[in-house]
Formats: sequence, C-alpha cells, structure tokens
Amino acid sequence: MSENAIVVTDLKKRFGPVVAVDGISFTVPAGTIFGLLGPNGAGKTTAIRVLTTILLPDAGSASVLGHDVVSDPDAVRRIIGLAGQYAAVDGLLTGRENLRMIGRLTHLPSAQARARAAELLERFGLIDAGDRPVRTYSGGMRRRLDLAAALVHRPQVLFLDEPTTGLDPHSRSDLWDMIRDLVADGTTVLLTTQLLDEADRLASDIVVVDQGRIIAHGTPTELKSRLGDTVVEMGFGDEDTARRADALLAGATDQKPEREGALLRLSSSKGARVLVDVLRRLDGEGLAPATLSVREPSLDDVFLSITGKHAEPVLEEESQEKQLARTGGRR
Repeated sequence: MSENAIVVTDLKKRFGPVVAVDGISFTVPAGTIFGLLGPNGAGKTTAIRVLTTILLPDAGSASVLGHDVVSDPDAVRRIIGLAGQYAAVDGLLTGRENLRMIGRLTHLPSAQARARAAELLERFGLIDAGDRPVRTYSGGMRRRLDLAAALVHRPQVLFLDEPTTGLDPHSRSDLWDMIRDLVADGTTVLLTTQLLDEADRLASDIVVVDQGRIIAHGTPTELKSRLGDTVVEMGFGDEDTARRADALLAGATDQKPEREGALLRLSSSKGARVLVDVLRRLDGEGLAPATLSVREPSLDDVFLSITGKHAEPVLEEESQEKQLARTGGRR
C-alpha cells in the first residue's frame, strides 16, 4: 500500500448555483482514520460521492491508492467500501442473504460469498440474528450489518458517511470499537461526521469544513490547543444577567467570552487560575452563576471558535447538499 491512501487536490463541485465543494485539498495516510468534520450542508457527503466515483468533480483531482477517480473509476470501486448515513440493506432479506448478495455482486464465487457472510456475521455479533429478516433488526444491528456489507470484498479503503447517525450511545460505542479494529487490520478509513466527540475519539487527523471550504486542519489535540487549556462554562438565571457578566468579563481571559442565551463560556491558557479571577470579578458586582463547570476544550469549542456557531445536531431531514447530490442538482 502506498504512503497516502487518498489524495485530494483543489476539488470542486457545484450543483447549479450551489457550490457544494469549493477547492478542498487533503491527504489521508494509509492505515489511519481521517475525519471530515462539519455541519449539515458543509460539503462532506458531496466529497464522499466524488471520492467513491458516484459524482464527477467539476475541477481538481482525487485519487485512491494511486487510482484517479475520474480516469480509472473501475479500479477505485474494486478497492473501496462505502457505508452511507442510512443503512442500505434489504429489510426483506435475512442478514446472511444480504451479505451473500453483496458477495455475488462483487463477483465472489458462491462458496466464498457464503463463507465471507458467515465470517462477517460472527465478527459483527450478528450470528444469532443472521437468518432473521433485517426488518426485525434494531437500528444498531442494521448499522453493523451495513458496515459488514461494505467489507464483504475486503476493501483497502473504507468510506463512512456519518455512520452512527441515529444510534444510541451504547451502539455508537460498539461501532467505534469495530472501526478501530478495522484500522488495526490495515484498513484506511475516511469518516465524515458532525459528531464532535466521534471525530475526537476516532480520527488521528481532522479537516473541518464549512460551506464547502476547509477552515481548519490538524490532529484533535492540535485543534483543541488553539483554545488554551481551560474552558469555564457558567449558567445564569436569565439572559440579562448573562449579558451583564459577559460585559464584566470581557478582559478576564485570552479570548472574548462567548455567550449563548443564559450560558457564558470562557477559554483561557491560564489554567484553573482564571476561575479565581472570574469568580472574584462576578462577586464584586453581586453576580453569581447558577451553574459552573471547568473542563478541557472540546472540538465543539474549536468549531464554535472558528465558525461562530456550534456544529448542528443530526437532522432527520436531508440537507440541501444531500438533496442536490441525490437529484443531480435538479430542484
């Protein structure tokens, strides 16, 4: 395997007047988990569709293990796996039948497809449910089966587009463990997510995208280090009190306080010492927070600092980007 599994250079994609991907560039080292982080409509899904040869780019280039996605798409398809945001398995078939069908579609001999299906059902904890119709599976079971389906032909590079959307915390943690195991076996994973803790726990390298452009790039530690060592969050009884505290603490830390309703957030490189100064100032004006927490910075803090907004929660409705990608830009 080459040193870089994925190379993207100045990639651009439009859907009519909408610029979905606006000149992004990055490389993904082989055998790593790379995170493409951003809110709905940021361009993540469109980038994945180009890299997996579903869409043609308007400009720029992209290659997977040295194969160009435009000039050599068949070679790319043979070496990649794709699991989308929603499980793409047939609910009327059993789990075993789904995996066998994928095996035959990827040109595995019948005996190999049967053996591979049994192997993956065992690996993903689905052996007891393997002969049940998938419509009877829970959301977490469907997601595990979808991931197994993407691995039937043993892809060297795996694309996961928001793979834990809609899963409960326990199922999400189980899926994270499975992804780590795949990378330990040599698979390269490109993960798109708007779940900040997911990118923090899984990815060794992260690109933050917003409105089709890269706005930050680094390891989780590097990105969080931009905000200093300490984050102080204070909740006040009402927005007016929070607004007064905001004005009072404007010069108390390295960065301007961030206020969201009645919640005030401060970031500082001064460590816990900043908390003493903050509370002293508030007490001098007769202001007392109703809630108080001190913690290390998170990727959510990074995203808020860069974009001025939090990463959006997962929505059930498709984003404009995904609607346009699905319809080819038709409205």
